[in-house]
Amino acid sequence: MKKAFIFVLIGLILCTSAFAQGSGEQDKIVIRWGSVHTPESIETQMMNRVIKAVNEGTEGRVEIQGFPSSALGGSRDLVEGVQTGLVDMCTEGPAQFSSVGIPVADIAEAPYIWRDREHLSRAMNGEFGEWLNQTFLDNNVRLLGTIYYGTRQLTTTDTPVYSIDDVKGMMIRVPESPLYMAMIEAWGARATPMNLGELYLSLQTKVVDAQENPLTTFDSQKFYEVQDYVILTQHIICPNCIFINENVWQKISPEDQKVIEDAIAEAIVWHDQEIEKAEIELQQELEEKGVTIIAPDVESFRSVTAPFIEARFEEKWGVGTWDRIQEM
Repeated sequence: MKKAFIFVLIGLILCTSAFAQGSGEQDKIVIRWGSVHTPESIETQMMNRVIKAVNEGTEGRVEIQGFPSSALGGSRDLVEGVQTGLVDMCTEGPAQFSSVGIPVADIAEAPYIWRDREHLSRAMNGEFGEWLNQTFLDNNVRLLGTIYYGTRQLTTTDTPVYSIDDVKGMMIRVPESPLYMAMIEAWGARATPMNLGELYLSLQTKVVDAQENPLTTFDSQKFYEVQDYVILTQHIICPNCIFINENVWQKISPEDQKVIEDAIAEAIVWHDQEIEKAEIELQQELEEKGVTIIAPDVESFRSVTAPFIEARFEEKWGVGTWDRIQEM
């Protein structure tokens, strides 16, 4: 029922846009950009910077409209929508595409595959990123840029965690991705896939015991109101990507494509600096809000998770792909 309502809403937006274009604005290209992030999040602020730069820089030829807070649907709705054209653009983790026809996409979010943020950035903006983008293009989706979403940490409602043994049997919310579910399986816990917009209530009512996200998401979603512990597992140095439907992209003139690319590149630099600064400041701020920060035995997680994930997905990703990325 919820998904049906979302697609009806998108249809109304499409009709409204078509009417506007049929009323004297035939040359304007209207692009709807959806995300699950809250209006105050750094991701939405980044989106708004791009929108302002593009709408002004193209002098009205391209108009991007932002729809944060799952206004165009949850993560799966957005990635399916960008593939089919129901959604023009989205900000999402590449792993979300793994279950909708792009199976190799989730390797960019594999637990413990990146050594540090610089390793992630070099790979995503180099040969690996070019290979990944070609994979998306084969599925009618273009990758316009990669942001550092943050380092994902485990957070629990009322259970302190010091090693992987402490999460056995725990019910942990994850994104709707087989990769994330496999990670929780490796930990000996139980994965509960769920849209981000449903998570606060599920934590509050203890439908799930824990979740995992960067500290900036933990803070912007106000999970500190219903959870007591942040466990610095550092299990995924996480990218988010800006995607656009390829058919939409090809409607834009080369000159305006350049405006969009430049605006995104500039906004990404700002975004990543803000995320790094926020991650440092947030630990102290969260402690002041009553959250206990725990530095666990990270190696107990890494030593179990990395080989489990590599073995589980090696056939899908290609033999040796994990090692090649590690060596970049």
